[in-house]
Amino acid sequence: MRIAIVEDIATEREQLKDRLNGQLARLALEAEISAFDSGMAFLLAAREERFGLVFLDIYLEQENGVDTAKELRLFDPDCILVFLTTSTDHALDGFRVRAFHYLVKPCADGELTALFDEIIKRFPVPDRYIEVNTVGGPVRLRFREILYAEHYRHQIYIYRTDGQKTVTRQTFREFTADLTDRRFFLCSRGVIVNLEYAKDFDGTVFILKSGQRIPVSRDLAKTARQTFCDFLFETTEFCTPPPHSGKRSAER
Repeated sequence: MRIAIVEDIATEREQLKDRLNGQLARLALEAEISAFDSGMAFLLAAREERFGLVFLDIYLEQENGVDTAKELRLFDPDCILVFLTTSTDHALDGFRVRAFHYLVKPCADGELTALFDEIIKRFPVPDRYIEVNTVGGPVRLRFREILYAEHYRHQIYIYRTDGQKTVTRQTFREFTADLTDRRFFLCSRGVIVNLEYAKDFDGTVFILKSGQRIPVSRDLAKTARQTFCDFLFETTEFCTPPPHSGKRSAER
């Protein structure tokens, strides 16, 4: 996701950028934030590569933000537009350029949080990430980079899609608390798997597309089957046993 801030006061540009980075960190999301001190500079950049979200000050030093918005809408009708203002006098103009919201300065943290949560719902969900401490320093891993992870001797071994392994020292509960996403299934008290890379569940183990076999605790087998089926249904719009599962798998 690309975000633009159009604000002619440098301190306010930097403050908003810091606050937006805080919102992204809160949701464990990444975005590219670009700041502009004029509508003209912003429009030049927006013509090169579109922004998904724009925070636009109405009262720029030598420009009117509404005019900038009108120009933007000539070539980008879809980006989410939030006006920054000290007054809502231009509410009708905002309606004409399909502004999503007016953010009256200075805005409270709670207002920005609520607005950001509502905005994020309108975007395709970007991949999330976790940051873990390793011997070599902090490592940031996107959820889609994780095949599975296991706890062994007070360390977490994270097996990645690139064939590498990341090791961090923390409790398994602390580690899994950050993996709040439907693609992850807790196979036991010390193993978690990414269902994106599972091709089958035979009743006792998840068989990954890479060939690894991830055991599931007996008391979680029924839940594992249902969770995997639900995941397949949500991601492929159907839930049928994989062709190679055979009659025996279907009868379990």
